[in-house]
Amino acid sequence: MATLGYIIIASFLLSFFALLGVFSFAWRKKSGGQILLFFVSLSAGTLMGGAFLHLMPEGIEKLPPERFFVIVLASFILFYFIEKILHWRHCHEEGECAVHSFGYMSLIGDSIHNFIDGLIISTTFVVDVRLGITTAIAIGLHEIPQEIGDFAVLLYAGIKKSRALFLNFMVALTIVIGGIAGYFLTLRVENIIAYFLPLAAGGFLYVSTSDLIPEIRKEKDIKKSFMSFGVFLIGLAIMYLATLIK
Repeated sequence: MATLGYIIIASFLLSFFALLGVFSFAWRKKSGGQILLFFVSLSAGTLMGGAFLHLMPEGIEKLPPERFFVIVLASFILFYFIEKILHWRHCHEEGECAVHSFGYMSLIGDSIHNFIDGLIISTTFVVDVRLGITTAIAIGLHEIPQEIGDFAVLLYAGIKKSRALFLNFMVALTIVIGGIAGYFLTLRVENIIAYFLPLAAGGFLYVSTSDLIPEIRKEKDIKKSFMSFGVFLIGLAIMYLATLIK
């Protein structure tokens, strides 16, 4: 049970520091639409980087590549289907949408990502406490900027700041849920994490390519467009650096 305690503490600390970053961003007096767009770019970069640099390399080591990418494709289609339902519910007519559906898609994708992070953390703690601590630190390096980026996505989607903070808090807690669930699953179900990896990868790819990047492309100013693209590359770089220190 000591291992479970380490898992819960590490998961809560990850959630706490991620939320601390979100609060520091939320209460800035001047955030501005352009800053929000840059954070959308950051989120797009971290999501795409997470899919290609983190989830896919891990997944093809745990599953046959053919099976892995079939699940990724199925996940992409599933996220498309879910968004069509959300779009129908919230955006009946173009230009009259109070809350853009990609905000909710971001929450779904981030919840899956956080849950898997919790599963990974719990698995490494079961193997070795030192490995668990190292893994938690590595995940935290991309979790904090990603949570800030996801919060910015919610604001950019038209969700009020107070509701966005609450939703971000609830999503952050899925790390703890994943950690606890992972501890018991690793004791009972073999190779369970392998099937969550392609599911998240498909979601990450859908949200980044179908929702966030098109929003970035709406910027008409050439200078701001290049700056936004640079922030996107920073998001990719953060995820790449996180893979180096795992």
